[in-house]
This record gives sequence, structure tokens and C-alpha cells, in this order.
Amino acid sequence: MPEESEIETTELRERIHEEVEREGGAFLRRIALTTAFLAALAALASLEAGDTVNEALVLKGEATRLQAEASDVWAHYQAKSIKGAVARAAASSWEAAGHEVPSAVADEVRQHAEGEADLEREARAREHERDEHAHEADALLARHQRFAQAVALFQVAIALGAVAALTRVRVVWIGSILLGGVGLALFALPFLRP
Repeated sequence: MPEESEIETTELRERIHEEVEREGGAFLRRIALTTAFLAALAALASLEAGDTVNEALVLKGEATRLQAEASDVWAHYQAKSIKGAVARAAASSWEAAGHEVPSAVADEVRQHAEGEADLEREARAREHERDEHAHEADALLARHQRFAQAVALFQVAIALGAVAALTRVRVVWIGSILLGGVGLALFALPFLRP
């Protein structure tokens, strides 16, 4: 009689073992799928982070170039202004002496006055363009920051998924999914608010 009981127990143990393996295999498949999904999102977020920072760097470089050009124009403006002041002083000297201002001196005064106004407009226009580029670059850097944060969260979520697969602890896997969800929200945020 004890032999029959042992056969039934062995069969029962085998069935239990098969059920545990089947359930464990399904759990591992779920972890693998969510981890693969998180890895794909991490790759996309990483590409977006790289793209936005590269674009921001190009715009910052362009803003720097425009600042240099504006500085050159302002230097030219100052030189023109000094020459204009010298021409006006010469004209004043002629007038103070009671003589008529020579036409060459009067033309020089007029040319410098007109040139100063043109140069000032040009310098201000370049500074305005510089400011636009810098503002756009700052906005891109803010987007980059969100993408970089999403990548970091995805990576931690993937690591938690690996821990869950090794330990077969469902709570760790759920934590991985939740963290991945926060990463997904950070990843989506820049697209919602451009």
C-alpha cells in the first residue's frame, strides 16, 4: 500500500513542478517583453536627446558667430562715430572762425551721420537674430534635459527588470514597469509642449 501513495505523490510533485515552471516561464516572458519595450523606448529617447543637443549646439554656435559680427559692426560704428565727431569739430572750427564750412567737410559730416545710423540698425539686427538663436537653443536644451532624464529612468527600469527576472520577484517587476511609465511620461512631455 505505501507504494501506491508514493506514486501518487511523485505524480503530484511532477505536476506541481510543471505548473511552477510553466508559470515561471510566462512570468519571465512578460519581464522579457516589458524590458525589451523599455529598451526600445530608451533607444528612442537617447536618439532624441542626442538630436536636440546637437541642434542646440549648432544654434549656440550660430549665436556666437552673430555676436562676433555684431561686435564688428559696433566697432565700425564707433570708428565712424569718432570720424564724424572729428568732422563736426572741423566744421565747428570753420564756423567759429566766421568762415563758411567747406563742402568736403560738410559732406563728410553728413556721410558719417548717415553711416552711423545704418551701422547701428545692422548691429541691432544681428543682436536680435543672436538672441533668437540663443532662445531657441535654450528651449532645445530644456527638451534635451527631459529626454536625458527619460533615458536614465528607462535604464533603471531595465535594470530592475533584470533583477526581477533573476529573483522572480513580481514586486520588483511592477516597480520596473512603474519607473518605465514615469520615463515614458518624461519622454512624451517634450512632444506635448514644444
